[in-house]
Amino acid sequence: MNVKNNKRRRESQEKIERAFIELLQTREIKEITVSDIVKNTGLNRSTFYANYIDLFDLADKTREKLENEFSNLFADYDYFHERTGALKMFKHIKENQIFYKTYFKLCYDDKHLISVYDKRRAEQEHIDSNINYHIEFFRNGLNAIIKLWLAGGCAESPEEMAEVLKQEYRGR
Repeated sequence: MNVKNNKRRRESQEKIERAFIELLQTREIKEITVSDIVKNTGLNRSTFYANYIDLFDLADKTREKLENEFSNLFADYDYFHERTGALKMFKHIKENQIFYKTYFKLCYDDKHLISVYDKRRAEQEHIDSNINYHIEFFRNGLNAIIKLWLAGGCAESPEEMAEVLKQEYRGR
């Protein structure tokens, strides 16, 4: 029986996603084929197509899963409570580097994941005119800092990165 969330189907999806993420570490998405994925998983092409329309559908579903995992991490947390929220974020990034490298490699960073912004803090800092520009500037700057840190193998500690973020925000 091909029930949407049965154990065998979930296991196949997990194998496919793991193989896809693994391939993304050494190749661009346009260089990956369904054949590569089924070869790495030992599954049939029909299993791939029973779960995904094509590679882009797999990429979208992988992105959604990554975003949900990130959102759940901070679901009941004051995300940018000064240093502690940033520190928690940088610790999570360091512990899950492949997760974040994959997300950025899929070029979804202009969408949602690292797009949190504390509007209350902006109000405290009296940023009210052109706030949408400020939010975009902050979000893209944060993404750039994270990408640079990941590219360097997360050499600096999460504490150092939280301090970098704090200084950049306050240094306006």
